[in-house]
Amino acid sequence: MTEYNLVPGSAGPRREFRITLGLRAGYGPRGRIYDIEEAVRAAHRWMAERAQRGTPFLSGMLTRGEIVYAQPRPAGESGTDREPVAIFSGEALHLDARHLDDAAIEALLNELAAEMGRALEQEEVHVAYRDRVWTLKAQ
Repeated sequence: MTEYNLVPGSAGPRREFRITLGLRAGYGPRGRIYDIEEAVRAAHRWMAERAQRGTPFLSGMLTRGEIVYAQPRPAGESGTDREPVAIFSGEALHLDARHLDDAAIEALLNELAAEMGRALEQEEVHVAYRDRVWTLKAQ
C-alpha cells in the first residue's frame, strides 16, 4: 500500500476563489451563447502568457453552471429567467502561492476575470475570494 506524508511547506491558510461569468453575450435572450471551451481557452491563454513572462498566475477548475433568477416585471408581475455560466474555481495553495499576499491574489483574480469577460463579451463578472465578493463591470 502506498503511504502519503505531509509535504513540508504545504500547510497554510485556505484561500479559496471563484470567478463566475455568463456564457451569453450581453443582456437578454438574443446574445450569442459561448461554449465553456471558449472560457477554458481564455484562461489558458492568460496563464500561458504569465508563465512565459515568469510572473505568477492562478490555476483552477472550470465548470459549466446555470444561474436561475426572478425579476420584477411591469404591472407588479414577476418573471423568471436562467443563464448558462462558466465558473472558474480553485485555491491559492500555500505550497505554490505562499509568497503572494491577499492583495496580489485579488489583483490576479481581477486580471483573469477581465480577460475572460472580454473573451465572452460580458458586461459584468463576479469574483469571490476567501470571505469577500465583488463585481467587475466593463467600461
